[in-house]
Amino acid sequence: MKIIRVQGGETLSADLRGGVVAIGNFDGVHRGHQSVLDRALEIANENNVPALVMTFEPHPRAVFTPENAPFRISPASLKAVLLEKLGFSAVIEQSFDRDFASNSAEDFINNILVNQFGVSHVVTGFDFHFGKGREGGPAFLMAAGEERGFGVTLVDAFRDENTEVISSSRIRELLINGELAEANALLGYRFTVEGEIIKGRQLGRKLGYPTANMVLHQENGLKPGVYAVKFRDGKGTLYNGVASFGVRPTLEDDGAPILETFVFDHQGDLYGQICQVHLMSYLREELKFDDLDALVVQMKQDEAEAREVLLHATSLSVLDQAVCFDD
Repeated sequence: MKIIRVQGGETLSADLRGGVVAIGNFDGVHRGHQSVLDRALEIANENNVPALVMTFEPHPRAVFTPENAPFRISPASLKAVLLEKLGFSAVIEQSFDRDFASNSAEDFINNILVNQFGVSHVVTGFDFHFGKGREGGPAFLMAAGEERGFGVTLVDAFRDENTEVISSSRIRELLINGELAEANALLGYRFTVEGEIIKGRQLGRKLGYPTANMVLHQENGLKPGVYAVKFRDGKGTLYNGVASFGVRPTLEDDGAPILETFVFDHQGDLYGQICQVHLMSYLREELKFDDLDALVVQMKQDEAEAREVLLHATSLSVLDQAVCFDD
């Protein structure tokens, strides 16, 4: 089933009302989030009702402290893909602004959970707060559920194998430092970026390495360098490839950072397609070479290493299999 993206404030269709709703920002949909999301799916399946997710767009910190807003691990469109793969029927993307934030916790319960969603059960993290001044907390939510007739499940923080809490901020730090394997392990799937393929200078084509070029958001958190990747085109077909992210220092064009992917065994035009790049392994840092001949020699080495890495790549989880391996 294709997930339905509903804008906050829209009336839910009858087949979505009365469901189990997981509430949170869920940026990254990492393993910590999945402990909340999996519990929501379990309860929905047990009661044969829809499983929904409520998220907030943009991230609340982008509204209150835009100068310190974190980069998004999974923007709304990509988050919807991940939630679909997990098995949810719909994601409600509540527009978050200062007007919405000024609503009381009581209004959130009555106007949204009860009237708009007709919710039968709410699942969220143990520290979820809502309403003006964060006046609504776990105890408030549970009391409201008893009064208004819906269940509430609070899920404790999820810890990794070293008993450290898995969080979006921790994953962001790992990505910034190029510690991709550790970030992917906490995500439970390979970090993925999405964007439109644009025309570049087409120098790669002349060098024998035509690339699919994607401009990422300026605050993307990806460390410049070369990566072994899987590439999913706009039609959903999956390919192996090698990608370079950075400012192309050998060319000295001082351009904006671009993700350039050499897609293995692909023929045809990708321009204009919204594609996904799944970052499987970090190979090396971005380097400046003396000339284009030296660059091509290194590109051949990068291709060979990427092919070897991808040949032996295995899925990290059921979600990783669905996102990064299945066509």
